[in-house]
Amino acid sequence: MRTSFLQRLPGHDHYFRALAPLYPLAFERLDLQPYDLIISSTTAWAKGVVARPGAVHVCYINTVSRFAFDYERYVGGFGVAGLARPLVRALVAWDKRAAARPTLFVANSRNVAQRVLRYYGRESDVLPCPVDVDRFTVGPGRGDYFVLVSRLLAYKNIDRAIVGCALAGVPLHIIGSGPAEAALRAVAAGTRTTFHGYLDDPEVDRIVGNARAAILPGTEDFGLLPLETAAAGRPTIAFAAGGALETIVEDETGAFFHEPTAAALAAVLRDFDPARYDAERLRAHAEQFAPPRFVARLRAIVDGALERRDQRLGRSFG
Repeated sequence: MRTSFLQRLPGHDHYFRALAPLYPLAFERLDLQPYDLIISSTTAWAKGVVARPGAVHVCYINTVSRFAFDYERYVGGFGVAGLARPLVRALVAWDKRAAARPTLFVANSRNVAQRVLRYYGRESDVLPCPVDVDRFTVGPGRGDYFVLVSRLLAYKNIDRAIVGCALAGVPLHIIGSGPAEAALRAVAAGTRTTFHGYLDDPEVDRIVGNARAAILPGTEDFGLLPLETAAAGRPTIAFAAGGALETIVEDETGAFFHEPTAAALAAVLRDFDPARYDAERLRAHAEQFAPPRFVARLRAIVDGALERRDQRLGRSFG
């Protein structure tokens, strides 16, 4: 593994968000000139690497850079005063230039592909994220609670789940940590909410597998949580937007609430019957997204990109 110069800066692991202005330079200085094929995975920066002429760069894109289209909730949510708007505007300008560099974008969902077209003017292949289904076992679902597994970030709308569960009078277990934790604990004061922080895989498997259902309270790029929850044999209640529309089959692997409010979520929670959902069908749904299928499809996409490059250059195979 080769790292950028940022790895040598003091405090890089604690203050990495403050280093955002240096990320474009760090990625552009990575020496990729010897390589004929580059495969990157990005939410912001890796699409901006500089390939040599004739090289193929396949970029797996998980989202358009959030500082480019969701400044108030994403950058503002971190409370990073140093990322002032003029600086963000400069990063947005670089982001659009960088988006012209990959040979091909592969989006993790139709939702993200539409966003790439809107913000970058580029078409994308669509290949859903792989799901490590082997991290989970089908659980009994005997608990009386709902569960949410997430980084605790402002734009995730976790407060909506806390208030929705409080309105419905049901317990909520939250697994994960992040910079919004203090604010969310304040919202949860006096409710039946349990914060578990970071947990290892067996504990996550146990808590998710015993839940009535998972809750996905906001708009996700892809919607990995419903598939991981399905791998544990449990359904998901999600806001009907974004990637969740592509990873949940309504009335088979989960249910939706259609207004972005805690009250709308609470209404679904009150009437939710987990017995309607078959655990083995949920598991089978998740296994459609298992890593071997992802690898095979990605390999086919990369081979196609190389073949088109060689055809343009007048090369033959043999």
